[in-house]
Amino acid sequence: MPLVTLKDVLQPALRNGHAVAGLVTLGWEDMRAYVAAAEAEGCPVILQAGPSCRAHTPLPVLGKMFRHLAEHASVPVVAHLDHGYTFDECEEALEAGFTSLMFDGSRKPLEDNIAETKRIADMAHSAGISCEGEIGFVGYDGGEQSNGTDPKEAARFAAETGVDAMAISVGNVHLQQDQSGGLDENRIAAIQAQTDVPLVIHGGSGVPAVQRKRLAQTTNICKFNIGTELRMAFGTALRAAVGSDPDRFDRVQILKDTHDPVVAATRTVLQTMKG
Repeated sequence: MPLVTLKDVLQPALRNGHAVAGLVTLGWEDMRAYVAAAEAEGCPVILQAGPSCRAHTPLPVLGKMFRHLAEHASVPVVAHLDHGYTFDECEEALEAGFTSLMFDGSRKPLEDNIAETKRIADMAHSAGISCEGEIGFVGYDGGEQSNGTDPKEAARFAAETGVDAMAISVGNVHLQQDQSGGLDENRIAAIQAQTDVPLVIHGGSGVPAVQRKRLAQTTNICKFNIGTELRMAFGTALRAAVGSDPDRFDRVQILKDTHDPVVAATRTVLQTMKG
């Protein structure tokens, strides 16, 4: 089926008490595995091109890859720009066929974040696609510290930007390799009391699976971004494939062996977000 927008998959999730996975892609092998897993689970999937993905493969190429996968998939697929930092980058993604733009102005002062996010949301909506923004800063495991989302600022951000989804900082961090953390459910409830915009959790790999499932069913969190968890699964599968036969050198054959393990790991992730 053709690509769909972020709004197309998040509004049903909001109504029906589940979440959709935003899966961070790095190349063809993981993209293909993610779509296969979504088909096996019978649920939509959001393919995300973040900064490291874009540094490796140009946006126009990524747009064609996402579109090809979507057109041959039996489930809805969203082509999502993750952490776009400039208007020009977001515009390039739109022109490349992406159906969702995430502008990250979370490091900027509130007024600037609102103004710049609104400009990109207006551009996206004029083209018939979706926009995600971020209020509060989601930090990095062992790196930049988070700045938690203020509920009143979140309400203002949602109202003034017109975003279709809002990423929040509630104890989540990027690049966490285990699920020892957890989200601040009181802060989530306070944000949800101020706005009905679908909420997004970046750094979803660090959220315990049980909490992920419960929040997907009982709150307005409609999207969990998952990267590290699946990159680890891919890396483990790749090391096993390389080590299984020291005489094998064809990378197509080696990478082929990552497919089934990554599909299995992705299916486990998707199951935590179902209603």
